[in-house]
Amino acid sequence: MMKTVYEHFSSHKFDEPLPKQGKGRVKAIHYIQSFDPKGNISPELAHKIARTFARKAFGDSCQVVIATHNDKAHVHNHIIINTYGIDGRKFNANKKTLDELKEISDRVCLAFGIQPFDQSKAKRKTVEYNEWQNEQRGTSWKQKIRLEIDGLILKVKNVDELLAELELLDYTVRRGKYISVKAPEQQRAVRLKTLGEDYTIESLASRILWKDVGSGVALLGQKSELSERFSTTIYDVEQLALMGRKVQRKRDTSAPYSPQNDLDVYKLSAQLTIINRDNLRSIGEVEGKIRHLEYEVEKARQELNALAAQQDTLTGLAEQAEEYFSSLDKEERTPAEEFRLKMYKPILECNNITSRSDYEYLKSVVADTQKKVAPLKENFERCSKLCELYSEIAKTYYEISKGDYISRLVEEERKNKKRNNHTSRCI
Repeated sequence: MMKTVYEHFSSHKFDEPLPKQGKGRVKAIHYIQSFDPKGNISPELAHKIARTFARKAFGDSCQVVIATHNDKAHVHNHIIINTYGIDGRKFNANKKTLDELKEISDRVCLAFGIQPFDQSKAKRKTVEYNEWQNEQRGTSWKQKIRLEIDGLILKVKNVDELLAELELLDYTVRRGKYISVKAPEQQRAVRLKTLGEDYTIESLASRILWKDVGSGVALLGQKSELSERFSTTIYDVEQLALMGRKVQRKRDTSAPYSPQNDLDVYKLSAQLTIINRDNLRSIGEVEGKIRHLEYEVEKARQELNALAAQQDTLTGLAEQAEEYFSSLDKEERTPAEEFRLKMYKPILECNNITSRSDYEYLKSVVADTQKKVAPLKENFERCSKLCELYSEIAKTYYEISKGDYISRLVEEERKNKKRNNHTSRCI
């Protein structure tokens, strides 16, 4: 619907590619409306305030999407508007309009009995307090980032999702040869690998992938060449950990390091758990299951994409039909409502929606489509995760078979000690 209005009044395609030089055309404008964490504002009240603000600030002709989030210490609204209203008026964002919108937001908040929240002042206070707190406690930005990552690992599915979650929490993430992270009030970014061995990309990927595997599962099943190799390697890695001949990587960062809390030992044990649980007898069986899962993943992906496209189309039609029949029932209509009727009528007729009964049937189809998405998505995620686990098992098996697994751990610790000795001499 926003796309239709934008293309009608701008005379440009909504999906036009970005220019090779300079910035592309502004198609939507994004604002964030925040509330004081001490105000105990409910998400329902915050959303109501946002709707009132949007109507006061932009009028009935502006197309607005509002999302209310409570994933941070303070409830906040994301407000996205179309650059063109359905009356053809273009909205330009600049410092003057931003100041005007802040004033309107403050007045709306006061009307609801809510004290306006100056986020810039709050940030300055937070910086001062954090600096004082760090000095008193001897903590650092690195520790703050470590704790944030430790909490997010329990919720994310891969490293990319972890980095995206950090960005949602206002961390600055720089991707490249080395990934670096900077907290909102921090002066300089830090590379993930400088946070410790538990926070290298490899360690984070292992911690995320294997976090839920092996817990509470008995290692049953008959011995096979595949399971024997993993059992022997687990023992060898435990011995390396006891002798201090491998890099210390914790599975649980809150507990002291030990062979039982070594990430590499846990990863191997978790892989052995899957080998026994799924009765995998040989590497050939593993690779056969990988091929089958890759087929299932691709099939589910195609079905999900097709269903998502269908869902988007049906949902858009339902929204247009709702506005169309709502405007049609009015005895007196505004120019904007007349424009809606003129714009939506041919679209609805092309899709055989000519009466309210057609609209009600369309809503039932939308609901049925939504019900199909959940199980299909669940199957896609299950097959994707299992395919990734089996692929890691195959990779580990070939490293063990070639003698690379243990030698890699030993060489890694040798380089680590050499690097630490060099650093000590420089100091």
